[in-house]
Amino acid sequence: MTDALDGIRVLDFTTTIAGPHCTRLMADLGADVIKIEAPEGDLMRTRPPLRDGASATFAHLNAGKKSVALDLKKPAAIAAVKRLVAGADVVVENYRPGVMRRLGLDYDTLKAIKPDLIFCAISGYGQDGPGADRPAYAPVVHAATGYDLAHLTYQLDHRDRPDFNGIFVADFMAGAYAFGGIMTALVQKRATGLGQMVDLAMYDAMLALLMSEFQRAQFPMELPSRPMYGPVKAKDGYIIIATASERTFVDLAKAAGHPEWLEDPRFAKYADRRKNWGAFMDAFESWSGTVPIAELVPILEKHSVPCSPYRTVKEALDDPQAKHRGIMEMVRDKGGLCGVPNPPFRLSQATTRARGFTAELGEHTEAVLRAAGLSDEEVAAVK
Repeated sequence: MTDALDGIRVLDFTTTIAGPHCTRLMADLGADVIKIEAPEGDLMRTRPPLRDGASATFAHLNAGKKSVALDLKKPAAIAAVKRLVAGADVVVENYRPGVMRRLGLDYDTLKAIKPDLIFCAISGYGQDGPGADRPAYAPVVHAATGYDLAHLTYQLDHRDRPDFNGIFVADFMAGAYAFGGIMTALVQKRATGLGQMVDLAMYDAMLALLMSEFQRAQFPMELPSRPMYGPVKAKDGYIIIATASERTFVDLAKAAGHPEWLEDPRFAKYADRRKNWGAFMDAFESWSGTVPIAELVPILEKHSVPCSPYRTVKEALDDPQAKHRGIMEMVRDKGGLCGVPNPPFRLSQATTRARGFTAELGEHTEAVLRAAGLSDEEVAAVK
């Protein structure tokens, strides 16, 4: 097995979640990722859970990267960065638009040093336009794109206020799309020899996620009488089922022992079934509500109906399939070992896994700068 990104050097100016998620994927594929941190470090280094002062959250996002601590307010540090750029293939940053330009490290400046450089800028709303300067974190982008209110349309109680959301979907979507954009630019560079800028907006990433809502915004349509994907009663709790095809509906009716549903004019065709989904679920739950979860799920799965009980993340990680896939990789930092997720894709001819370490702040500063050709005096000036 080889590393798909072996020989690719990345200068990582990112912090928090979206950018670090992108660059950690690159590190997992064997890229030499050099994380440029402020002297006080990425703020995620202080996020719990902490073990002897080491953040497992930071490890989750930054395993396998080298750490170089630089004060970018100092001219000597900027000069050092430009030396590093000369040997880099990719630069990734997620500052607010304009910050890299003020530092003298924007794409136009750096491509003069490295003409084939790929420069990825991750921001809330894009690098230009009337909304580019808005400050943004994932929860703000969720609200701005309609994601939070779209979520409410699937709640049976139709709450009169937006719900709480502590899962940073926009960050991880943006990081994944940025990774895809960089990989695309690397492929084009191989064919043309040209570098380019990748401009990734969290706002765009979230709108791309909202397929049904995106289309309903253009072509209004009636919603089902009850959300089609949600909790379904069992005798001792709830499960979820996904009736996304005609074949699945047939299998569902057979599993419940009610083949007459297939001929019922309220349910037989998808358009009518959608309109009468509330009545259908009442009928279905009159059966499923009498069956314990431990029996209900095997019955449905035997009939090829996609379903699952509602589980905790710990339960999901303990699933034999998760262990078979090798979803968790153990990495070491000063706090000991902690598990982080491997990339969700596997390559038959390349390694796709988190590397086994998380760097301490500034751990590689001197080694990286000396490898870039800085003299003792230049290294001392930077440090």
